[in-house]
Amino acid sequence: MKLFITPASPYARKVRIMLTEKHIECEIEVVPSLAAPDSPVPAYNPLGKVPTLVLDDGSSLYDSVVIVDYLDHKTPVARLIPQDNNHRATVRRWEALADGVCDAAIAVVMEKRRVPEKQDETVIERQMLKVERGLRAMSEDMGDSKWAAGDKFTLADIATGVALGYLDLRMPQLGWRESYPNLAALYEHLMARPSFKDTAPPAA
Repeated sequence: MKLFITPASPYARKVRIMLTEKHIECEIEVVPSLAAPDSPVPAYNPLGKVPTLVLDDGSSLYDSVVIVDYLDHKTPVARLIPQDNNHRATVRRWEALADGVCDAAIAVVMEKRRVPEKQDETVIERQMLKVERGLRAMSEDMGDSKWAAGDKFTLADIATGVALGYLDLRMPQLGWRESYPNLAALYEHLMARPSFKDTAPPAA
């Protein structure tokens, strides 16, 4: 298998952590620029986005939600998506929330890359409100628990840790640790795992 990624993509990082935690061998190909005419990604993903996973038979999977589900079922080692339907739904809801926080943060980053006179402050404010509501919901749902959803490490923790790491990368001024100490404790715990250490995004 081969996984196409960009270094700072939080969604690609989620898949890379899943690969490590599941002990699945996979070639990683870093794509310098998805916009480049010679980008290899569109040949496997018509949307030209990462992560894209190319299977051994040449077929491909995208996006991260589909890929992590495939990987978790590929081997019974270290199941990260619960089989119990209610617990599974809770974990997938955490993933949706964390991915949504990343979506909103990316929208802010992209808007701020526009020339100042073309930036839309209402877009930035609306997306930042999503980030703030998402963090608050995560903190309230987690409460005093050690893990995000249940009594053990799951995909919910991976998705949450990836989102928090992306906020550190792109919005260091946000100060989410002070506002949400339970999320800060979770993130510190996660960053002690090799899967998180080895996939940390490059400095902005």
